[in-house]
Amino acid sequence: MEVAPVLIRRLARPMLAAIFIKGGVDTLLNPEPRVQKASPLIEKASPQLPDQIPSEPSELVRIDAGVKVAAGTLLAINKFPRVASLALAASVIPTTIAGHPFWEKSDPTEKAGEQQQFLKNVAILGGLVLAAVDTEGKPSLGWRGRRAARKLAERTSELTSSNDGAGDKFRDAGDKVRRNVVDGVDVAIGALAS
Repeated sequence: MEVAPVLIRRLARPMLAAIFIKGGVDTLLNPEPRVQKASPLIEKASPQLPDQIPSEPSELVRIDAGVKVAAGTLLAINKFPRVASLALAASVIPTTIAGHPFWEKSDPTEKAGEQQQFLKNVAILGGLVLAAVDTEGKPSLGWRGRRAARKLAERTSELTSSNDGAGDKFRDAGDKVRRNVVDGVDVAIGALAS
């Protein structure tokens, strides 16, 4: 294992997380400025939101702040960094749109300032996406799953093509497992239906 990439991750993740932790704590302590900025966007979007999602701007702002503190802390301490990065990325998108709508500004100076902040958030989003796909040099779950499936297919092919009768026993065992799974699903569906 190389030391440099490990050290870089140990330094870079807390650096990336710091802005979210600080911003989340600030928002929890003083939510009103962000509630005022978010309210028009939330009011526009609320008819399309599922019933399970709160539509009260102050609630959504506090939830977003909590996500930023929690996911930022997890990223900073290197616990579930890929999941934490995805959660932060998901929270950056609506807050960037609500917080820096430069396209609505008519004053050139104000428009330029909001555009700069918007692009800063886009750059942070890019860093979060990189952190979310960083497998730390290990194969991804997708690669490992495809490899396991290929090995299972190869082994199954070997067993079923043998001439010693093992193929028949293997097929019979596979049929029994399949029947048990189907029966289990039927029982579960019956229990849910009653």
